[in-house]
Amino acid sequence: MPVARPLRRSVMVFGTALSCLSSLLPASGLAQSPAEDQVEQNQDSLGNSAPFMNQAGMGITVKGLHLPRASQKKDDDLDTSDNLLGTMGGLRTWLYKYGITLDMEDVEELWGNTSGGAPTSADVRTGSGTGPAYDAVTAPTLRVDLEKLIGLKGGIFNISALQTRGRSITQDHLANYNPVSSYEADRSTRLFELWYRQLLFDGKLGIKIGQQNLESEFMLTNYGGLFLNSNFGWPMAPSVNLYSGGPSWPLASPALRVRYHVTHAFTVLAAVADDNPPGNRYNAFTIQNGGNTADQTNQVTHDGSGTRFNTGSGALLIGELHYTLNRQPEDLSDATKDPGLPGIYKLGGFYDTGKFPDYRYNTRDQLMGKNGGFPRWDRGNWMVYAVVDQMVWRPSYKSDRSLGIFVRATGNSGDRNMVSFAADAGLNLKAPFSGRPNDTVGIGWGVGRSSSGWRRYNRTANTLVPGDENHLEITYQAEVRPWLVVQPDFQEIWNPMGGKADPRYPASSRRIGNETIFGLHTSVTF
Repeated sequence: MPVARPLRRSVMVFGTALSCLSSLLPASGLAQSPAEDQVEQNQDSLGNSAPFMNQAGMGITVKGLHLPRASQKKDDDLDTSDNLLGTMGGLRTWLYKYGITLDMEDVEELWGNTSGGAPTSADVRTGSGTGPAYDAVTAPTLRVDLEKLIGLKGGIFNISALQTRGRSITQDHLANYNPVSSYEADRSTRLFELWYRQLLFDGKLGIKIGQQNLESEFMLTNYGGLFLNSNFGWPMAPSVNLYSGGPSWPLASPALRVRYHVTHAFTVLAAVADDNPPGNRYNAFTIQNGGNTADQTNQVTHDGSGTRFNTGSGALLIGELHYTLNRQPEDLSDATKDPGLPGIYKLGGFYDTGKFPDYRYNTRDQLMGKNGGFPRWDRGNWMVYAVVDQMVWRPSYKSDRSLGIFVRATGNSGDRNMVSFAADAGLNLKAPFSGRPNDTVGIGWGVGRSSSGWRRYNRTANTLVPGDENHLEITYQAEVRPWLVVQPDFQEIWNPMGGKADPRYPASSRRIGNETIFGLHTSVTF
């Protein structure tokens, strides 16, 4: 498939920018840059006091899915204590000798809302806004260390798939800006990621190319990975504003990603990717205002197998600067002194070269809320963001118990986006009880602000003007076995979708009520 002009042009600009950046990088401090494959592959470590799901060097968080610690070891002894099936009769051990690891994780969830919500449009007369829901995903991953297999140092090949099933409680009952579970997805069996990653210059530079999920590396808050609400994963603004939510779980896009460790503390992360994984032209606004009548919200309508490798729409250019405070050794039990409380601080932003519908004006430059018609298309979209992950307390540096906080905020233009500002924050207490070193309890809060363009559209249309949506989550993640995690969860959503009208009462100005939601999440690593 030929590369589309917008993506090809963006790759050329991206490469030129990297060349300029490399010429400006300081020579001092590079010898202290982390050179291990583990450090490049994962996010910067917060040590052994991070949440369980991210404990192995902060783990590889993909909507909460993580590669088990067994598959992340670099020595010759494969530890399969975190796997239900162990060595699989010796198969895993034999494959590992050649650098091949095969892992699979299965997630099952039950959800129910006891108040608020609204039925789907098909059940608006007889349906209720409350009710149960079940969703699940099985995710196999095959990873090949090419240094062990063929002697290519620093080379990793990765392929993964998703089998998603069940129903989305958010789509069926809640009508929120973003799902209350990161695992909600349309039913499918699909390719997820397919990429090759190469380390260069003693591990200081890592280049990854192929089908990628940018959510696993960009805009990521490590402490936020504990929570199930999807707003704490890929943030609310890009999920709602970009086409199909952008290259984020369960969708991936062709991309080129570069990570460069400038010094021991500073890291540059950048990527260029197709902005629209399945290739459809629907975001939250176009969905709400007609268009595709064949379930335009379905993530698999245009690319059910995940093998389309779309490059025919716009390009998403994204970059981050990381500052790591008090980087922790991989095993604190071997440390001879306290390395200090770790933290990660990030500044980033993206630019999307695609076209987006204007929320204010139609193609005749008239107020669309008043005069109707089709929205005017505006070129380009952008967002800036900041992320803070900071441990604030632990009894001693070798203790499993610790308290960490996270804060993240995003901002973007309001004329072509439904959400213009969003923020989330929370705190995690790891090992809250004696004898439970891998348990974590957390409380998180977030808000999404309806954009000025979306508010103006509704104001001129004489409909309910949206405001802010707030969400609160309280969760407890328990390691029942090394291969089994059980996580009860409570959420409260205030003013869903900023105060969307309840479809059961079209003649009134009644909004969808606040939602109280309970969930139970389980994860098994085979």
